[in-house]
Amino acid sequence: MAAEIPTWERLERLIEQGDRLAVGLFLEELETGERVLALSRLEEDARARLIDLLSSEDAADALGLLPASQAAETLADLSASRAAEVLTELPSSQRADLLGELPDDGAERILAAMDGEAAGVLRALRAYSDEEAGGLMTTELVALPVGAKVSDVVGGLRERADAIQDLAVQYVYLVDQGRLAGVLPLRELLLASGERLARDVMIASPLRVFDDATVDELISFFDEHAFLGVPVVDREDRLLGVVYRGALEEARRHRANRDLHRLQGIPVEELRSMPVALRSRRRLAWLSGNIVLNILAASVIAAFEETLSRVIVLAVFLPIVSDMSGCSGNQAVAVSMRELSLGLVRPSEVLRVWGQELAVGLRNGVALGLLIAAGAWLWQGNLWLGAVVGAALSVNTLVAVSVGGCLPLLCHRWGLDPAIASGPVLTTVTDMSGFFLVLGLATMVLPHLS
Repeated sequence: MAAEIPTWERLERLIEQGDRLAVGLFLEELETGERVLALSRLEEDARARLIDLLSSEDAADALGLLPASQAAETLADLSASRAAEVLTELPSSQRADLLGELPDDGAERILAAMDGEAAGVLRALRAYSDEEAGGLMTTELVALPVGAKVSDVVGGLRERADAIQDLAVQYVYLVDQGRLAGVLPLRELLLASGERLARDVMIASPLRVFDDATVDELISFFDEHAFLGVPVVDREDRLLGVVYRGALEEARRHRANRDLHRLQGIPVEELRSMPVALRSRRRLAWLSGNIVLNILAASVIAAFEETLSRVIVLAVFLPIVSDMSGCSGNQAVAVSMRELSLGLVRPSEVLRVWGQELAVGLRNGVALGLLIAAGAWLWQGNLWLGAVVGAALSVNTLVAVSVGGCLPLLCHRWGLDPAIASGPVLTTVTDMSGFFLVLGLATMVLPHLS
């Protein structure tokens, strides 16, 4: 039976035919997961032709399904005018994110083709990092003068229906010369007489956040308040946009994925559709540095070559001790990274964190040490061997949780990336310490082992 043609190949054939209707119908029939797979597997030039072929709205939907790096590559392959048309169909925060993935000259090429006001908004958004409220906010909102009538506010909502229909709009924002004066809940708006002034039914001095508020500060805000969104203002209290809870949750997921990748030595987004040379170069930059660290760990074994040659069974336990300790250390790293991201611990609280990790490490180290000691004794029938590997694992667990718990805080204080630095250093320390403890203790009681 003939093999079924992959979805992306079928899509590519339709693109080559240039049939916009057929391409649109084909994409509509696909489930979201299959659509993402098909779009991401297209060759770069085919993806650009697809975006050119679709309507601006459908093209924006397709870009929104792609990873940011692929979407940015596709934009770069389009003409400036076409890229501007497609970007206009996306929410402002997504537009800024995609432009942020492009080189400055590529982004400016597209901005120059956009409407002057829209380009100005995007230039302002690009100035924020994705760890600030300004980088997470959307500028699509309903803001009307504080002196407007309720009937004018309702009319303003209707006029902006297309722009805000996909947003979780719960409030109308009232401004006085651009400064946030109050918010008007939709419920109050619907119940109020059309002739009343908006200022008479608004909530004055509403809660707001500054545009440079960090993700951690936003997390604390939304944990304290059950809001779907919060207005964002500058230091002069001018209304700039709204940060929605959903955007913050997406930022938290992005941060968690980024930290996980960095712990594994992948500091930037990598997709297998990227050029092999680029992916290889990025990975080697991290792996080559680890060669030096691993040589240091191996040098400990070389220093105890005689002990290892006389009690060769120790070679079985060396990776067990280092790996089990490394697992304990990675648990400590994960907790410290999460607490740092949530603002639950300060980089200066190293001693406090160390004490807490020692308490956990002592209990777990003793438990793990007894388990491996019993296993070694039962296997080899040598109580001294069990005591050596058990003690080594117990002590090395304390070392591992101490390094894993404290190193992210120290890196943060020294201006280093905790996610990238913690992994290699923890691995090297636990390996060196574990090898030294096993072989050093074995050397001390060598007559009882050989």
